Amino acid sequence: QVQLVESGGGSVQAGGSLRLSCVASGYTYSSGCMGWFRQAPGKEREGVAAIDIRFYSTYYADSVLGRFTISQDNAKNTVYVQMNSLKPEDTGMYYCAAASSGGRCLWSLKYNYWGQGTQVTVSS
Repeated sequence: QVQLVESGGGSVQAGGSLRLSCVASGYTYSSGCMGWFRQAPGKEREGVAAIDIRFYSTYYADSVLGRFTISQDNAKNTVYVQMNSLKPEDTGMYYCAAASSGGRCLWSLKYNYWGQGTQVTVSS
């Protein structure tokens, strides 16, 4: 049973930074994707950052390119997303997700497992 637990959300002012963490347990795939998705009230869930865990390829939404950085620590079974220069439009619930196949890592439909989410609120 794969479990994903996110942490690191909070409230910051515009221009601030946060680092989200996702600890994965029971995830034994040697290939696949780990991703961060967000959902704002009244909007669809969107992929913001993802990583191919075998090839370390990274994927970013255009809206966060240059501001967010995704990374993985295999020893800790943890994926991080460092979020800098935060904007009010980055506000939302952020979810960590895991997929058992690699490639197209921002495509939400490929993900098998989801965490409960952590809230990020950016005030202007």
